[in-house]
Amino acid sequence: MASSSLVFPSLQLQFPSQRSSKLTSRPSTRRLIVRPITASVPERSVPPPARAMTTVAPEVAPEPTKLPIQKIPGGYGLPFFGPIKDRLAYFYTQGTEKFFKSRMEKYKSTVFRANMPPGPFISSHPNVIILLDGKSFPVLFDVSKVEKKDLFTGTYMPSTKLTGGYRVLSYLDPSEPNHAKLKELLFFLLKSSRDRVIPEFHTSFMELFEKLESEISTTGKASFSEANDQAAFNFLARSLYGSNPADTKLGLDGPKLIGKWVLFQLSPLLTLGLPKIAEDLLLHTFPLPPFLIKKDYQRLYDFFYDSSTLVLDEAEKMGVSRDEACHNLLFATCFNSFGGMKFFFPNMLKWIGRAGVKLHTQLAQEIRSTVSSNGGKVTMAAMEQMPLMKSVVYESLRIEPPVSLQYGKAKRDMVIESHDAAFEVKEGEMLFGFQPFATKDPKIFERAEEFLADRFVGEEGEKLLRHVLWSNGPETESPTIGNKQCAGKDFVVLVSRLLVVELFLHYDSFDVVVGRSPLGASVTLTSLKRASF
Repeated sequence: MASSSLVFPSLQLQFPSQRSSKLTSRPSTRRLIVRPITASVPERSVPPPARAMTTVAPEVAPEPTKLPIQKIPGGYGLPFFGPIKDRLAYFYTQGTEKFFKSRMEKYKSTVFRANMPPGPFISSHPNVIILLDGKSFPVLFDVSKVEKKDLFTGTYMPSTKLTGGYRVLSYLDPSEPNHAKLKELLFFLLKSSRDRVIPEFHTSFMELFEKLESEISTTGKASFSEANDQAAFNFLARSLYGSNPADTKLGLDGPKLIGKWVLFQLSPLLTLGLPKIAEDLLLHTFPLPPFLIKKDYQRLYDFFYDSSTLVLDEAEKMGVSRDEACHNLLFATCFNSFGGMKFFFPNMLKWIGRAGVKLHTQLAQEIRSTVSSNGGKVTMAAMEQMPLMKSVVYESLRIEPPVSLQYGKAKRDMVIESHDAAFEVKEGEMLFGFQPFATKDPKIFERAEEFLADRFVGEEGEKLLRHVLWSNGPETESPTIGNKQCAGKDFVVLVSRLLVVELFLHYDSFDVVVGRSPLGASVTLTSLKRASF
């Protein structure tokens, strides 16, 4: 449910503003509940209402700095050709990390100028100032200094025909009136569903574990990534909306439909392993036409409209039409929340799996003993007593954040500081940050490239949480209607903790084989060792 940065012009999708519920009866998925569960979403997920921020760029001189002011190195090359050259380097000749690292080394600076994809013909303004360190990066969260309007996916914006003709919350700047209403609506959604979250997570992921065990016993391996998609969507639908997809017209098609819909938005930023020239022309040069997925999107819309009566009623009270609210709920659930779980859960499992049996045993001991001492129940209070488990989740979010690209447009002339120098930025210039470099800044984190499970344990470890930035803001801060921090920040942390807790309540250890996919890691389980103590 992020409102962070990360991504077609054609026929307009039309949707009715009023619908009657038409659900078909299908056999429910078998649910296995093996222990008492209490449910709660943390109060911090639902901040108190605040006034919408109306940010007008004041006439202020750039901030004074003690660091030497340097000219921002780098450049954009020739118009048209420079952006294409950088795009080919970013996707093919160098790859993402080498693209940034080679320029950082060339210019001896973590701040420099370059072009970001996709460039021509999708993006007409690919010129950005790149920020790659943990000191300069946070300026992208300061909405008094940067504008976030239409920058969710970067230097281009997908056609609103992919979202019912609306600019959804992720593309709104906090200064826009609808931003406050729509973000408050998401807070309402989280609050109204809080009692279902922990029980429905348990139910949905017990179904996943059963499926994985069955596949491993039959074939010797099981794709966690594929099974996770269905479990994640089932969980979100059941917990947030009280609706089981298998009992509706949508059936089990949700993840597949979402995947196609997201592809049409993010294709300019993805590689799919096609022949390079063909792929660059198909994905990065022209937008995919929205009419190709009109029917698929309609099916998703119908499901959310029929499942969201309570929330849509609340939207009308706030002055948001049911139609606009439904498109925003669909985007927040399918793109932000489902997309986050699709990307982050396999990545977290990858890091925990690679850490080995010693960490698995420590987690199992901590989790099981804590749950036992809390009456055998998984609760918010019990999970707060699991420092190693919490640290593992934060370390996974640090080392491979689910949202790696952030953008902001300078509202005024200002000075940005890296660790070593200061740089003058002019009003209107586009700033871009690649988060994995900022959250692996060696001047902030020791052994920054390593996964250290206990990095955030203890008082000193907790001080580092302000440098964990996955939610479009520091982990030590909270989302409000006046900022762009992920509305479901605490919800994401909660469900990530639940995955680790459920996994080690039921298994001593597991083995993984890791591959690559367009979105995150492809994780295959080769063994699941059932709990022995």
